[in-house]
Amino acid sequence: MREPTQRRKQRIWSVINRRQKDLTLVMDNIHDPHNVSAVMRSCDAFGVSRILLYYTHEEFPVLGRKSSASAIKWVETCEHSDAAAMFRPLREEGYQILSTGFGEGSLPLPEWDLTRPTAVIFSNEHDGISEELLPWVDREMYIPMQGMIQSLNVSVAAAVTLYEAWRQRRDRGMYQPPSMDLENREAMFRDWCEK
Repeated sequence: MREPTQRRKQRIWSVINRRQKDLTLVMDNIHDPHNVSAVMRSCDAFGVSRILLYYTHEEFPVLGRKSSASAIKWVETCEHSDAAAMFRPLREEGYQILSTGFGEGSLPLPEWDLTRPTAVIFSNEHDGISEELLPWVDREMYIPMQGMIQSLNVSVAAAVTLYEAWRQRRDRGMYQPPSMDLENREAMFRDWCEK
């Protein structure tokens, strides 16, 4: 494999330095693998370094480089089938865990403080959130809409949510300095240089 050019190395460092260590999405039994690939593309665009793939009753998605625009190379995926094993480490790190929905007490997306360590669950297109995830959810959030249709495609909803998180974090100066420690960034850099 060829050594990356200096320009490529600079680009890799620049992207890694803006990755957010405490922002993630949970894909809860998403049926359409193209939706998951599109979500990964948005994760890369807005500085999310990993997503959690929770699959218990849907077939685990085959993620393509083409539909993700190669984001699969740059966004770590963590596979889970046990809710407690997935969420317990996040709780220990102080994450707020949100799901999408219109239940009592649900708040619109802009009212959430997404500068806090945050995981947002996006659930199955047909069945909604998996029941075993409910005890882990702090509250629901929704994206305010002005039309007759009150839902977005899951990949679009994820992109809108990530944009709002990016906006809040940018305004708080959270992309400078880097959120990850040097050791983790160096390990990521070595890995990315081989891709």
